[in-house]
Amino acid sequence: MNGITRAAIITGANGGIGEALCRVFAEAGYRVVASDLEPVAGGRHVQAAVGLDLDRYCLDDDVRLRAHGQFAEALSGCELAVLVHNAALQVVGPAEALTARDWQRTLNVNLLAPFLLTQALLPRLEGARGSVIHIGSIHAGLTKPGFAAYATSKAALGGLTRSLAVEWGQRIRINAIHPAAIATPMLEAGFAAHPDQRAELE
Repeated sequence: MNGITRAAIITGANGGIGEALCRVFAEAGYRVVASDLEPVAGGRHVQAAVGLDLDRYCLDDDVRLRAHGQFAEALSGCELAVLVHNAALQVVGPAEALTARDWQRTLNVNLLAPFLLTQALLPRLEGARGSVIHIGSIHAGLTKPGFAAYATSKAALGGLTRSLAVEWGQRIRINAIHPAAIATPMLEAGFAAHPDQRAELE
């Protein structure tokens, strides 16, 4: 190795999957730069944190530029080896009740922000022959009522993954993981009042 510290940026770091990602990358020797809407309390697994509202990141040029500066500062002296787009917004409800703002927020957080952030960090990723990982969802191909905006955004994220892999595949690696139900605190909370449905899922 060249002696330069390898860094991993992980968005959505406060969620169940995000916390696990921070821990695993830290244990593998990466400098973990964690990002989330709320303050990140990652303890020994997080070396730097960038607070970021990904919806506003997509809508506001000043927010975007400020975030890029914060990431650059957090990556000082490191090479960006991994960028994990784990943050996601899930608006659950009947399709007839979805508003234009519900759609815009969902697509901003789950689709546009991953693209814009990868685009901004592409030179750093390319310099490290780095990897981008999109955390998709089983909903991209196998969904259920109430998830129209979320499922659409995750299906589009899969399409973005394939498109960027074709276009940038000689420069960086881009892959997607599409997990099914994961026993995170968010999932368990959603089933707290419905133990019968939780048992069925199990």
